[in-house]
Amino acid sequence: MNYNKSNKQKRLTQDQVRLLERSFTTSKKLEPERKLELAGELGIPPRQVAVWYQNKRARWRTQSIEIDCGALQVRLESALAEKRLLEREVDRLRGELHKAKEMLHFALECKKPPLEAPISTTTNTNTLCSISSSTSFYDNCDQDHHDYQDHVVDNQVLQFDHELYACLMGSDDDGVVYL
Repeated sequence: MNYNKSNKQKRLTQDQVRLLERSFTTSKKLEPERKLELAGELGIPPRQVAVWYQNKRARWRTQSIEIDCGALQVRLESALAEKRLLEREVDRLRGELHKAKEMLHFALECKKPPLEAPISTTTNTNTLCSISSSTSFYDNCDQDHHDYQDHVVDNQVLQFDHELYACLMGSDDDGVVYL
């Protein structure tokens, strides 16, 4: 163990730091035997090796935390962007649901089906869409709010509900709904 007091105060050389860095990559914790071995190889006091390891571990932990924090920040930003997209989709779907409920409400309050095309299992989507936007459909609604179900068989109301959904969501003539 040849080290004198003048070496105790000096900074480590690049070669000494490289050797300590290599040692640190193999083991983050310094065992007493390894500390003495490194001190002998480098010609510095064991205490200086221990202090270097302690400082290096602190820097390494800080860097690890910064890297982890950066990764978490990226994940958070991604999750927030996805949340905003989902919120917009929910708002859009709520609007569609509201429109569908309004149309169904008007249809159920009607005393009789629209004159242009009665509701049946053969009514196509295009006819239904044009009926729902025509003014005569709403003119047929009774102001006394009689129950529409008294005048229509249950399966016709269900067919209207399916066609109304198809009209709102968009479909082809085969009844395939496109979202």
